[in-house]
Amino acid sequence: MKQSHILPLSILVLCLFLFNGPVAAADERSPWPDLRASGDEALQVGLERAIQSLGLSGPAGAGQLAVALVDITDPRAPRMGAVNGDTMLYAASLPKIAILLGAFDRIACGALPADADTMEKITRMIRNSSNHCATEILNRVGKPYLAKLLQSARYKLYDPAHKGGLWVGKDYGRAGAWKRDPLAHLSHGATVLQVARFYYLLETGRLVSPEHSRQMKAIMGDPAIPHKFVKGLQVSRPGSKIFRKSGTWRQYHADSAIVERDGRRYIAAALAADAGAGGWFPRLIVAMDDLIHHPEIYMAAGKPSKSR
Repeated sequence: MKQSHILPLSILVLCLFLFNGPVAAADERSPWPDLRASGDEALQVGLERAIQSLGLSGPAGAGQLAVALVDITDPRAPRMGAVNGDTMLYAASLPKIAILLGAFDRIACGALPADADTMEKITRMIRNSSNHCATEILNRVGKPYLAKLLQSARYKLYDPAHKGGLWVGKDYGRAGAWKRDPLAHLSHGATVLQVARFYYLLETGRLVSPEHSRQMKAIMGDPAIPHKFVKGLQVSRPGSKIFRKSGTWRQYHADSAIVERDGRRYIAAALAADAGAGGWFPRLIVAMDDLIHHPEIYMAAGKPSKSR
C-alpha cells in the first residue's frame, strides 16, 4: 500500500503557526535592528575602496560582482556595507542554506524526523555541498512549501520589494526547473543582502527558534571544501572560525559566512558572474577581514557611492 503524504491536521496547524507566530512574539520582547537600516558610512567607503584596490571595480560596476559585509560583533548594533546588495545573481549551491531552513522548519513542526539519517544528509548538503542530499531534502521539505517559507512575512528572504533574494526553484540535478524566481527567472538565486539577512537571523536565534538556529549554525561549521573564503582565511587569517556555504557552477561563484576571531564577528557574502571569480574570493575575504579588524587600512574621506 502506498504511504499517504498528507500531514496530520495537528502537524499542519503547527507548521502554519510557526510561519508567523513565535518570531512576532519574540521580536516584541527583544526587537532587533533592521539590517537594511544599519548601513555604516565608514564601512561602506572602506568596502568600496577595498574592491577598488583588488582591481574589481570593473566587475562591480558592471553588476557582475556583489558583496556585503556586516560587523555583528555587537549583534544589537550591526554595521553594514554593501555593493550591488540587491542585485539578483545565479548562486549555484549557496541557496542550499534555504533548504537548511526549510528542513529545520519542518523538523520543528514534526513533519520531518530529526533522525540520524536525515541529519547526516542535511549536514552533507551543507558541508560537502552534496547535490544528491540537497535534492532529497528539498523534496522532503517540498518545493512549494519552501517557496512560501522564503516569501513569508516571518522571513521575507525572497522579497519582490527588494528585487528578490534567496530562491530554490529546481532540484540540484538534471531535472528541469520547478519554478524560477518571479523577478530574475533564476532556478537557484540570491542577493547578497538577503544572504546577509539569513546569517543575521541565524546568529540572533530567529531562524525557526534559538535552539534550531544553534543547530543550523553548528552544521555550517567545519566546511569540507577548502576554497574561496575558506582558503583565504586559512592561509592569511589562521584561527578564524568559519560557518559557511559556497557555490560554484561554470562562471558563477558564490560564498557566504559568519567569521569569528579575536573577539570580533562578521558576516561576509559575495556573488560573482565571471569565470575568474573563484580566484577573487580568497583575496576579497582577507580584505573584508581587514575592514573588521584593521579598518585604518582603508580609511578614507568622502561619502559612499550609490552602489548599495
